[in-house]
Amino acid sequence: MLVAVSASLSARAQQPSANVLDWKAPATLSTYLLQQMHAQYAPRAAELDRAAQSAAGAAAYRDSVRARFRRVLGPLPMRTPLRAQVTGQLAREGFRIEKVIYESTPNHHVTANLYVPTGKGRKPGVLLFCGHEQESKATLSYQKTAILLAQHGFVVLVIDPISQGERMQLTDAAGKALTRGGTTEHTLLNAGAALVGTTTSAEEYWDNKRGLDYLLTRAEVDTARLGCLGNSGGATQTAYFMALEPRMKVAALCSYVAAGERNLELTGPADGCVMLPGAGRARLDLADWPVMFAPKPLLVLAGRYDFVDYTQIQAATAETSRIYAALGKAEQFDFFTYDDGHGISQPKREAAVAWFRRWLYGDSNPVREVRMAVSTEKELRCTSTGQVNTAFKKEENLAAKHLAAAQAMALQRSAASGAEWHKLLATTLGETVAASPKRMSISMLDTLKRDGIAWQKGILRADDEPPLPLLLALPTGAEPTKVLVWLPEAGKAAALDSARQLQAYLRQGTAVVLADLRGLGETTDPAAFNDPKYYNREYRNAMLALHTGRPLLAQRLNDIAQLRVFVRNTEHLHAAPLEIRASGRAALPAMLMAAASPAISRLTVEQLPLSFQQLLEQPETKDAYSQVLPGVLRHWDVPDLQRALGARLVLGRK
Repeated sequence: MLVAVSASLSARAQQPSANVLDWKAPATLSTYLLQQMHAQYAPRAAELDRAAQSAAGAAAYRDSVRARFRRVLGPLPMRTPLRAQVTGQLAREGFRIEKVIYESTPNHHVTANLYVPTGKGRKPGVLLFCGHEQESKATLSYQKTAILLAQHGFVVLVIDPISQGERMQLTDAAGKALTRGGTTEHTLLNAGAALVGTTTSAEEYWDNKRGLDYLLTRAEVDTARLGCLGNSGGATQTAYFMALEPRMKVAALCSYVAAGERNLELTGPADGCVMLPGAGRARLDLADWPVMFAPKPLLVLAGRYDFVDYTQIQAATAETSRIYAALGKAEQFDFFTYDDGHGISQPKREAAVAWFRRWLYGDSNPVREVRMAVSTEKELRCTSTGQVNTAFKKEENLAAKHLAAAQAMALQRSAASGAEWHKLLATTLGETVAASPKRMSISMLDTLKRDGIAWQKGILRADDEPPLPLLLALPTGAEPTKVLVWLPEAGKAAALDSARQLQAYLRQGTAVVLADLRGLGETTDPAAFNDPKYYNREYRNAMLALHTGRPLLAQRLNDIAQLRVFVRNTEHLHAAPLEIRASGRAALPAMLMAAASPAISRLTVEQLPLSFQQLLEQPETKDAYSQVLPGVLRHWDVPDLQRALGARLVLGRK
């Protein structure tokens, strides 16, 4: 059905603004993404209710979420020799600290401190996972936790996570960090991991799994009595680890902050080591990782005044408790709250150690912490230089590993013909480029006159998609000889400043459609909602989109598909050849549309977007998440698109 558009465009009132949407447009995309996320999680409450009715139901639910988590986490490497070494020792009263280095994968080194109590006999082993403090294993609260455990008869391995302590991944030749800290590194590395089909969470998990393998080589450890605990980001590591590691018998989570539905709504996405692409689509929420551990003994520790939403922690704990009760092991789950904030403070440390004593020693006596001496960061160092990148000549950091994986994938890819791009897009984006993507409507509104050009405002709507604002100008006189869909990264308002170019298009008989793809132009997310430490101006929306399993790149491709259908169904436009002009974050989705649509006669981009492999070669590149497609490099890269487009792709000027 054709949409009639007046050629004169003069009947309506004029408005000076190029904006089309008459609400607070910058909130549009984030609101849409949250609605999509809530819709994905909607069935979960009923599933949990059914599961809590019986032991069989609870076990089936636990096994289901564990299987979904394993798929979302991503592939894991093969076991290779640990090549573990102890580089030094610190003698302390009642225990010693050994400085341990092992290889979780070849030439990828993990630094850790091993706290070994004095005395004979095998003792329970505990893994302590660090939160996001840059000092990592040397952080005072983690030292005190390890010491308290050692004083009460546990062998404790405290592991430096990637991008913290001695394991900064992105450094210069002198070992100086190239970014602003661990959370930034985690985030940038997670983008690279996604491109080759894995996650930073999986890479951390593997480091920790090999840490357990090392712990089990120690003669001091009773391999039948094992546990793990962590605080904040370390609690997320703990949750992910205990969910999949069958050797764990007891666990504790402190200030647990994995990205659940409510947390994403209240505080937005966290850094890359927490965010799992597709977790929303898999309906994995905050309580599901503790559920995966059920019915083994689990303690959750919380501060009533934590910046993490305490009400959400209570709600998640209540869900976990229901599953433990259904499995007949209610006493093996407990919740400890103290009137403080974020972190593993003395009361929480005491509660955690008492919990491990109860379940691994059969001792229910309280634990009391006394004044203890701690070590300096330098004393606890395992490497000679303070960083693995400078201590080992052949160190393979994660950025190098991602790049090597991409290069291997490039050798295995075959060139795709034009007809195959539909299939490739469906495989890598989860989107198909159909002739009519969804039921659509167009609302043509007021006119705007600028530099002698009359622009008609319109809102393009499609089922289950955010509204798409556009401006349309028709040449006077004859029917258009061509239609240009112009997609400026800075938005259609910026394109209006190119008055001479626009007037030239119209004189040549070209109808012009200026449109803002979602998250660009008037729907740009405010900077206040995007922490600059994540190196992405639209981090909130990019990560929410990945969480729902539908990346921003795929969503913007859908917008262009809608614009194509609008042109083909609009009077004065439907018979004319279609061209696209795009820049910045609009360029790559435009290239994808053109590759899958031979009817697009020409695509002009101001500058070719960086290839995915270039993003891996330059891991500090900003705004990478705007283009991230999980696992894309198994199938194609930007140069493949460029070859497929051939002469239809033109590089224009800004």
